[in-house]
Amino acid sequence: MAEHIVTFDLAPQPIRVPTGTLLIEAARLAGIDIGQPCGGQGRCGRCAVIVNDGGVRRRSTLRLSNEDVAAGYALACQAVVEGDITVVVPPQEKIERRLTTDRVVADVTVPIGYDPDRVQTIKRVTVTLTPPSMDDQTDDWSRLQVALRQATGVNEVSASLNTLRRIGSILRENDWQVTAIIDSAVRNPHSAIEDPVPAVRLIDLKPGNVPDHAPMWGAAIDIGTTTVTCWLVDLISGEVKKQAAEYNRQIARGEDVISRIIYASKNGGGAELQSLVVNSINALIDEVCLHATIKPIDIVKATVSGNSTMIHLLLNIPASSIRLSPFITAINHVPLLTANEIGLLINPEATIDCLPGVASYVGADITAGVLSSGLADTDKSTLFMDVGTNGEIVLGSRDWLVTCACSAGPAFEGAGVIDGMRATKGAIEEVWINNETFEPTYRVIGSVKPRGVCGSGLISLLSELFITGLIDKGGNFNTYLGTERIRSGAHGLEYVIAFADHTEHNRDIAITPVDIDNLLRAKAAIYAGFSVLADRVGVPLESVEQILIGGSFGKYINVENAIQIGLLPDLPWDRFQFLGNTSVKGAYRALLDRTDRDRIADIAARMTYIELSADNTFYEAFTSALFLPHTDLSKFPSVEEALMKSITSNE
Repeated sequence: MAEHIVTFDLAPQPIRVPTGTLLIEAARLAGIDIGQPCGGQGRCGRCAVIVNDGGVRRRSTLRLSNEDVAAGYALACQAVVEGDITVVVPPQEKIERRLTTDRVVADVTVPIGYDPDRVQTIKRVTVTLTPPSMDDQTDDWSRLQVALRQATGVNEVSASLNTLRRIGSILRENDWQVTAIIDSAVRNPHSAIEDPVPAVRLIDLKPGNVPDHAPMWGAAIDIGTTTVTCWLVDLISGEVKKQAAEYNRQIARGEDVISRIIYASKNGGGAELQSLVVNSINALIDEVCLHATIKPIDIVKATVSGNSTMIHLLLNIPASSIRLSPFITAINHVPLLTANEIGLLINPEATIDCLPGVASYVGADITAGVLSSGLADTDKSTLFMDVGTNGEIVLGSRDWLVTCACSAGPAFEGAGVIDGMRATKGAIEEVWINNETFEPTYRVIGSVKPRGVCGSGLISLLSELFITGLIDKGGNFNTYLGTERIRSGAHGLEYVIAFADHTEHNRDIAITPVDIDNLLRAKAAIYAGFSVLADRVGVPLESVEQILIGGSFGKYINVENAIQIGLLPDLPWDRFQFLGNTSVKGAYRALLDRTDRDRIADIAARMTYIELSADNTFYEAFTSALFLPHTDLSKFPSVEEALMKSITSNE
């Protein structure tokens, strides 16, 4: 097969590739990372590069105009190398890693009466062994097993080959006195029935006698489609010592789960996505350990929560069946694993417990959230929503649980909006617009100059734009109002929230029609999801006694604003509770307490899943909700009243 020379402007030297190589693959071989937010499907157009000269065949020009093609633009994920070429890579949109600040760190209370000896599967056992002699030639492993059986009352002790290789030297170097770290969660973790033959797995051996009060470390991890969160937990006290979050590095290969599933199905895509999310987790582990002045190897257990796709991609389990009818996962209940099997850079024998999911689009993030939100313990009819890239919804009480899911996209988490960002220092979190001058005022996290707009700020901004008449119910800008804030920008008309001289990075912060469209689609998906679910079950929305909102940004959104854009149902404000990241809270509970871990498995077993794509009902509801607040304004009487007041005040 013929080979061709590909020269990238960003690469130190040209590379050779065979005929038929995708340009995106050539870029990777040259050490250039080009983002593919749509997973390499050619839908988003954001991997466009300029081919100055040479032979390239464009398999698709979906996002390119005739003028773009004439100028040499090609989609790197759709362009095939057929000759020597020279390629210019334009500046790309970058999602910068931003550390969690005090504004978004969750308040965590150790469960009342927490007793690690009673509810924790990880134990420390100090044993003193009789040294071998000519009269007692029992092997080291058998000697240790006998001591652990006597100390714990278990019938079976197991260990990995790597651990067995270390036992002899550790015992001899420490005069046969060691502290064993063991995990009793080797029985079926998905059953509340105790195994009649207790067993433990040896995780590590520590020299000498480790004091009972000394910390023992675990991690609660939530893998969101947009954000990965890690809590460092002392398993002895139950306290969360450090928290950190960062963007899921898989975003560069797809902003939603479908794009990532498609990308994973391509040559080597699954392994790459696994590497990206494992690197995200390892970076967070390094961060929390650095702040706690411990080493990652000290972490001996981790619980992992996340939607079904994220769990599959973490484990590099093929996820293609999730997006294909009849939409079935490869696995919902993952067996216990070790850190070494996944690639997490903690203690290699640390127990990794991936929490159970329900279905293709209702995963462990929801089962964990139902536990931590209190839904599984209440008699009230309750609507629970995890508002994120995927809108997962549960309706029910302690006696019954029905669930569904819809794809909302990453807009409310800041990744689907040009000037969007996470809720960290410098993010605009709330906006008010004067209905006479159309000038905005805003509040910024950290009381500094703004750098962008986070999810709560986007909801507030969209609501204010609508109520003041700056945009119509379809999200289109009204240009007759005579304000300099509405102007023509690189993406068409835009509204400027903050001019460059008022921002930290000396660039204007604005919202564009593309941003508004993404926000409308996100809110429409969520509204359609819970309204269709309620209709299917026969529970009128107005009869729901409480609405619990999960998701990392949800804790800070304004209820009135969320109702005014049609994200939430028009109900009394006192029925809403915003709980923050319920997924990682559930993972934390499961990390500490084996009973709570069993309860999550029971919640998963009791949920009835409804597939919204089974008929046209969801699509019809979604289409109706693509307007502000909805095509049927009678569903939002408080918004209708607010609009009338705004019109009256402008007359």
